[in-house]
Amino acid sequence: MIDYYATLGVPKTATDDEIKQAFRRQAMKHHPDRGGDSAKFQSINEAYTVLSDPQKREQYNNPRAQHGFNPHMGGMNINDIFGAFGVNIRQQRMSPRINLWVSLELIAVGGPQVVALTVNGKSSQIEISVPRSIDDGDTIRYPGMSPDGQDLVITFRIHPNTRWTRDDKHLIVDQAVDLWDLVLGGTIAVTDIRGAELQMTLAAGTQPGSMLRLRGRGLPESDIPGKQGGPGDLLIRVGVRIPEQISPELVAAIRQERGN
Repeated sequence: MIDYYATLGVPKTATDDEIKQAFRRQAMKHHPDRGGDSAKFQSINEAYTVLSDPQKREQYNNPRAQHGFNPHMGGMNINDIFGAFGVNIRQQRMSPRINLWVSLELIAVGGPQVVALTVNGKSSQIEISVPRSIDDGDTIRYPGMSPDGQDLVITFRIHPNTRWTRDDKHLIVDQAVDLWDLVLGGTIAVTDIRGAELQMTLAAGTQPGSMLRLRGRGLPESDIPGKQGGPGDLLIRVGVRIPEQISPELVAAIRQERGN
């Protein structure tokens, strides 16, 4: 049997007012038109339907009365509860919700993306703007963008990337460097996720596995309110590239230096 008290987050001794207040909190948090889950919202609604009715609550609490118990019997005007914060349930239509997979390269620049969707049996394509530096699982509401004029709710998923590793807004990339550049130092070219080629100085004696940092060259500042805070950094993890051909004279000199 479903634990309606746990659904609302109240003890079995909760008063009517405590149940009503818990319902309001949970409903506001999980309402589909506020980005919540429709199944969760339905279970919250069902729990309140039972626990707010003294007769139904008594039947629910009494194991002997469980046979034939139907939480949907009777009537309760949910609009009376939601009227306090301006939500009319009877007039609500479920906003279309989709998952959209995007690349890490796209969220590094943001911008337009064409989305194909079907609403009420009608297929169409719309163009949305993808926010920069979104996180996997972020849900964004696009007012009036559904083909039927409703809001469109999109949960963004980010494809795994074989080149770039993401750490919040920082990006980590592996880059092989010539052995002699590690030994002698020099200038190396690094390409960031937006395709810009950058030059950075490599100190003599840099060890393989060292992490070099280019500040501000990771993911940009987020377009989502509350997620600002400046751009991330680009971290270059240095690997070594051994020359395929080494002159015999150099090999002999290395052996002499090692005492072989």
